[in-house]
Amino acid sequence: MSLNRLRIDGRLIGKEALRYTPAGIPVFSGVLEHQSEQEEDGEARRVECEVPLIALGDPAKWLAAVAPGLTISLAGFIAAKSRQRKTLVFHVQSIEFLEGN
Repeated sequence: MSLNRLRIDGRLIGKEALRYTPAGIPVFSGVLEHQSEQEEDGEARRVECEVPLIALGDPAKWLAAVAPGLTISLAGFIAAKSRQRKTLVFHVQSIEFLEGN
């Protein structure tokens, strides 16, 4: 199996209402805003991006309860939005609430 893991910190800046699959599984969709400074080729680089995300099951319920603007750390994997749309979406599997929020 190939490696596909992502861990990123940021602020939840957008979220849709929690919905459920026909099987009753909770589904959360939202957007994480990330800002950091990274080193690239020996130079500091300011990084700012918005990451679309989705979560199912317990992580979906936890994210639905998060207030917009709260800083969180998320871990999971990336995948295409659908078979037709190859835009990447971050699939959240675990959440850490960061201190100082």
